Amino acid sequence: MISNIETFLVDVPTIRPHKLSVATMNTQTLVLVRIRCADGIEGWGEATTIGGLAYGEESPESIKANIDTHIAPLLAGMDASAVAKAMARVRKVIQGNRFAKCAIETALLDAQGRRLGVPVSELLGGRVRDSLPVAWTLASGDTAKDIAEAEKMLELRRHRIFKLKIGARSVNEDVAHVLAIKRALGDTASVRVDVNQAWSELQAMRGIAALQDGGVDLVEQPVRFDNRDAMRRLARRFDVAIMADESLHGPVDAYNIARTEGADVFAVKIAQSGGLVPAQQVAAVAQLAGIGLYGGTMLEGGIGTAATAQLCATFTDLSWDTELFGPLLLTEEVLREPLVYRDFMLQVPTGPGLGVAVDTDRLRFMCRK
Repeated sequence: MISNIETFLVDVPTIRPHKLSVATMNTQTLVLVRIRCADGIEGWGEATTIGGLAYGEESPESIKANIDTHIAPLLAGMDASAVAKAMARVRKVIQGNRFAKCAIETALLDAQGRRLGVPVSELLGGRVRDSLPVAWTLASGDTAKDIAEAEKMLELRRHRIFKLKIGARSVNEDVAHVLAIKRALGDTASVRVDVNQAWSELQAMRGIAALQDGGVDLVEQPVRFDNRDAMRRLARRFDVAIMADESLHGPVDAYNIARTEGADVFAVKIAQSGGLVPAQQVAAVAQLAGIGLYGGTMLEGGIGTAATAQLCATFTDLSWDTELFGPLLLTEEVLREPLVYRDFMLQVPTGPGLGVAVDTDRLRFMCRK
């Protein structure tokens, strides 16, 4: 039985400014959820978003308020081991709130995995891989700093895939910045870009042409999320892979994008999808349609990153790798033992549930009062 649901807001400084086209982040707010069950088992979930309301329609404060006020009372007293039944009730009664739903489903699956003594990946069909290649985002906006940062990551054997956040400057300035980094790194690394919807279709045609000629491997969400016709035209026009991100809010969007050939790659994000199970459905649509998979991030801390890793470990095809570097961008850790990154890979936790343990004393100290 579900006895209690608690939510926590934790403000964590980033190791450096993280510049997107929609915001510059100096702090990330983690939204953490703990579900306590009558049998003594507890599970943890995370509902972290980016840039307040600049990125999407949910904010840390709204997520906490809606879980506390609406979702927690709805689930009180339900069978904690009947995860699908509990989530069916939430999805029937609560509209939208994908991030909040993801945190709840993650916590329930974490608790069930602990109850059964198996990793969450086994509840999702079983893992086919134990480690995941991880991209690093270069988002200082300074070309020399970004090159130095990338070279350091290569030397440390932590990342050899780099994604650049662009779109805040002119197309010409952004292209020059990206291609300078690509020239500096050469064939030792994959260079990709995320425009975060900043370009018009005409700007995208000009920018993508130059990026493709310069050896960039992938362009993420170049135009607005609702301009699916433009995404389809761009995907057909260019050889460089076009990835859907902000336009992908779950299985229905996945189906519609696949049906219209509106992307070459899907950024699979558990929070954007509304949970681990809907995200798995997004991946299934992609694989049926011949669309590549990329394990995306909302810059979550250790809990949300571990959850996405458990899901990505079940993908038979992960041709575009993952971006699960969130904990490495943060200056503080809420886990007793941090996730393990080595040899360019994230090691997927093998313990029961999410395979991670929260340092509750540290959480209480860090929690927003």
